[in-house]
Amino acid sequence: MALCLPIRPTASSTHYYSHYPVTCPVDTPLPALLARHEAELTEIRHDLHRHPELGFQESRTAALVAAKLRGWGIAVTEGIARTGVVGTLHGRRGPGGGRIGAIALRADMDALPIQEATGAAHASATPGVMHACGHDGHTAMLLGAARHLAEHPDFHGTVHFIFQPAEEGLAGGRLMIEEGLFDRFPADAVFGLHNEPGLALGRFGLRAGPMLANVDGWSVRFRGTGGHGAVPHRATDPTQPMAQFIGTLQSVIGRNIPAGQTAVLSIGHVAGGDARAPNVIPAEVFVSGTGRSFLPAAREVMERRLRELAAGCAMAHGCTVEVDYQHGYPALVNTPAEVRLAARAAAAVAGRDAVDDNYPPITAGEDFAYMLQQRPGAFMLAGNGFAPDGSYHHVHTPHFDFNDRLLPLGAAYWVSLVAHALGDAMREG
Repeated sequence: MALCLPIRPTASSTHYYSHYPVTCPVDTPLPALLARHEAELTEIRHDLHRHPELGFQESRTAALVAAKLRGWGIAVTEGIARTGVVGTLHGRRGPGGGRIGAIALRADMDALPIQEATGAAHASATPGVMHACGHDGHTAMLLGAARHLAEHPDFHGTVHFIFQPAEEGLAGGRLMIEEGLFDRFPADAVFGLHNEPGLALGRFGLRAGPMLANVDGWSVRFRGTGGHGAVPHRATDPTQPMAQFIGTLQSVIGRNIPAGQTAVLSIGHVAGGDARAPNVIPAEVFVSGTGRSFLPAAREVMERRLRELAAGCAMAHGCTVEVDYQHGYPALVNTPAEVRLAARAAAAVAGRDAVDDNYPPITAGEDFAYMLQQRPGAFMLAGNGFAPDGSYHHVHTPHFDFNDRLLPLGAAYWVSLVAHALGDAMREG
């Protein structure tokens, strides 16, 4: 997931994370308990970071995850959505008797096609591939929670640990669902966790309702006859409608989407002609980009107006046009009851003041949204920290690295969530 916030890069690849002081209730010292596994979790995280694998290619990662889970006595199912792994653990207190009898906890495993530039000792050994979004840390945190819960299964009901492949644009979560994820591993609620650079270590954030955006991709191809640049009157020039289209595209957001709603249309690629022939008017030009929105109505308006604008520009200049608008990941929508539950669990780890349960929506996307379409649940952000000067490297950039100090905190959040959903903390709360 690309969490699209302003990037303030550090001057070098060295990371100096400042952190929020973690205050834990005296009777719930979960981070201290999980810290005894910190060295092992760091070793696992660094190993995964050195050996990143792209979506649906996570064979080594999946094998490591399955071996760890089995070693801790957790039942394991492999091969879901090609490389996905699910671990299942039943509590020693028997079936759950409350609103939630079984929960699913999800971590993503895939890396990105980016050349790493961190200079870290554990940097990627695979050219052109790196864990630039922290999925290595997500996997390690959930493994840490799984180990702790296997050693202390003092809860009712069942926990499913979902290690998902191919989050980065390939919809591995959707494929897991299509292959019967929640039929094979019934869950009353599902939860996700993602690191957030720029948010202080020890801080957590989430919100009820739409939290991450619909993710769409679009392309527009204008066609004319082309011709000699010296006699443009003899040509039908497709660069003219493209220029007009680019110049007026933002009117879709500014004049068709209500000011109180968030929506984005951005251009990421423009192509036409040949740099070796600047005196030739091309017969075809191409522009493509992304669209982001939170509400179905805004998504419909953006697609309709983009198509109308492209058609109008082409007609005005005697050209033809081909528009492709693809709906990608849907908006990620958290359910209120599960947000309250997740916020209580995080507060038990870091203190109530460290949890923002009205975190601003983000125009990034996540295929965890597909799981939330099937079951109630909540997606939580955990602070990855920043340097003393306030700078940080964001996800999906060559200098990003997961903060190892987050490992016991994230694992503690997962354990606290199980306690609040299936243990005495829920029944007392």
